[in-house]
Amino acid sequence: PGQEVSVKLLGALEDGGLVERDPRLTFVPGHGDVVQALELGVPTMQPGEVSFFLAAFPYAYGRPGSREPDVPPEAPLLFEVTLLEVRDGPDPQPLPPAVRLRLGSQRRDRGNFHFARGDFAAALRSYRLSLRALDGPATAPPGPEEEEELREQRVKCLNNCAAAELKLGRAEEALAACEAALRISPDNGRALLRRGQVGLASLQPAPPPSARPCSHPPLLSPQLLAQQGRDAEASLVLRRALELDPASKVIHTELSRLAKRQSPTSSS
Repeated sequence: PGQEVSVKLLGALEDGGLVERDPRLTFVPGHGDVVQALELGVPTMQPGEVSFFLAAFPYAYGRPGSREPDVPPEAPLLFEVTLLEVRDGPDPQPLPPAVRLRLGSQRRDRGNFHFARGDFAAALRSYRLSLRALDGPATAPPGPEEEEELREQRVKCLNNCAAAELKLGRAEEALAACEAALRISPDNGRALLRRGQVGLASLQPAPPPSARPCSHPPLLSPQLLAQQGRDAEASLVLRRALELDPASKVIHTELSRLAKRQSPTSSS
């Protein structure tokens, strides 16, 4: 577990049509970077071994298939895999900032792949691995441009974590991801929007401020504010996001939902 492997990969459909060819695919089994057939099969191999894995569609690209590679819905695949190399994974080792950025971007992209397919647990795992790479030890301090890019990638990952947590129905975890993003970028419109969505999705009370230390005053979610009779403040969170992105239809929709929820109890 945690070791990194490099394989030569061919993937074909039942009719023999080749859909994947990679002379050197590198991944860490268990990190969700490849289809499950490879996650499960490659750890059974020895370096230099050639194996064939016939993967039913749940272990390949699932019920929807894939656009890239071009795999039809519910398609089984035959993989020819040559295990080229096994080595210790890169995460525990100090890495140059450029490598941290590359790993972080690759894992976030994989998370987006899982998210688009509706596998939100796998998406969340990939986003967390992306954050782990971005926050990992470095061989040298990043330059100004690298530091800014690291910061931007962290915020994107945290916003994606919040979106995945919301899809999984875990409002408190989504709220924590929003707050972490806002600690890095207090005026990040997407993080503010996610915070508003968290409030509208959950009726659970927020944990006490002492349990969630942060470097800026916490922004309570709209529904939690409304529960305290602070409806005006509830809309401010989403309106602040709207100021940053006036054309966002999503923010307008969330504000409308908040207004409709408030209307039955509003005073005449």
